[in-house]
Amino acid sequence: MKEVINFIKKNNIGHIKENVKLSNSTTYKVGGVARLFVWPKTVEKLVLLLQKLNKDHVSYKVLGFGSNVIFSDKEYDGVIIKLDSFDKVKINDTVITAGAGVSLVKLAYKAASVGLTGLEFASGIPGSVGGAVFMNAGAYKSDMGYIVSEVKVLTPELEVKTLYNKDLNYKYRSSFLQDNPNYICLEATMVLRHGDKTEIKEVMERRRQKRLMNQPLEYPSAGSVFRNPEDDFAGRLIEECGLKGYKIGGAMVSEKHANFIVNAGGATASDVKNLITYVHDKVKDETGVDLKIEQEFVNWE
Repeated sequence: MKEVINFIKKNNIGHIKENVKLSNSTTYKVGGVARLFVWPKTVEKLVLLLQKLNKDHVSYKVLGFGSNVIFSDKEYDGVIIKLDSFDKVKINDTVITAGAGVSLVKLAYKAASVGLTGLEFASGIPGSVGGAVFMNAGAYKSDMGYIVSEVKVLTPELEVKTLYNKDLNYKYRSSFLQDNPNYICLEATMVLRHGDKTEIKEVMERRRQKRLMNQPLEYPSAGSVFRNPEDDFAGRLIEECGLKGYKIGGAMVSEKHANFIVNAGGATASDVKNLITYVHDKVKDETGVDLKIEQEFVNWE
């Protein structure tokens, strides 16, 4: 890793930090230590970094806001790449182009402030634009697939390419990028509509109040753990199995919303993963429904 660090410094790739607790960079507040975090300054610097990592066979993971990722408790012997510097936002009439490192929540409020509607669903999703594009994040019967017109990506061959909505294969909580994780989202262009600022903000405020009442926002979590099966709700199935409040270590099925697993205090990554697995298996045994896990597990091999 010393050679990689020297390369980053010599080529002015960007800010670096060694031996970083992943618990500080994920919304569950769990995970081991990563050997190195890097914040590349530009696409060109990112390409240089990846060329070096590929050449030296060093593992890496591009991490957004860590809202759907569960790292194991062991050391991540590789490089975590953060695209926080990719934070530019351009608005041209109803078209918004935002860098991968932009906060989705802040973007939703920015759109509202200029009277653009279509991003209200995202006002409570604590992820980055890049992560949202990757996961096809959504809520309130809408998702990124409805508004994203094109995405600028870095291909596995380290070429910058534009993928259009039809290329992204958007379906419920899935996308081309999920199926092809070696593509890296650099920025996304979204097409919204003109709307009434007051009405947009009222919708967002009503939903915020609803989240405060119905979601365990006082605890670290990653939002919904399981995708809703067709014509049903994962939370209903989990509650039906009597799992609300069930704990493994410091991880607990929320008593407020059964499709949330929370860090109720001192949870390890293993606690969280074991509880997710337990809930999945219990629901399958009792109802026959094979719930699909939304979270991504990293460094568990």
